[in-house]
Amino acid sequence: MPSKPPGPHILIVDDYPDALDIWAIYLTSMGYRVSTAADGAGAIAQARRLLPDLIVLDLELPGISGFEAARQLRATPETQDIPLIAATGYSHVRQLDMARQAGFDRVVVKPCDPDMFVEEIERLLLPDAAVVSQPSHLAMEPAHKNG
Repeated sequence: MPSKPPGPHILIVDDYPDALDIWAIYLTSMGYRVSTAADGAGAIAQARRLLPDLIVLDLELPGISGFEAARQLRATPETQDIPLIAATGYSHVRQLDMARQAGFDRVVVKPCDPDMFVEEIERLLLPDAAVVSQPSHLAMEPAHKNG
């Protein structure tokens, strides 16, 4: 029986271990390969080493924030075009604007529906493919053009 090719690789970064575990299990069950990091420095190191297809970053991380990690990833040629999703518990307009300025492609407000989260991932990984449902009110339009 031929093996199924591995799905896209997603790096999830959150300082809350339970969130990392839950999202890693869920996304793996959806066919994605998942790596994790617990802080901004780890996110940058993992991204440079693994070159994932997409990165989900919590904005409030110890040490290097998700905002700063995004800026550093955008400033590095090897990682500048990797789609970035900001995950935050805050929905204040100022923080969403800061995420845009830092280079995030989408912002998802936590807690979020797992299916909507996967739809946002698919919108970024498969921009030419039609995603069945309507855009989530939890996500913003792209600010950074990849590729």
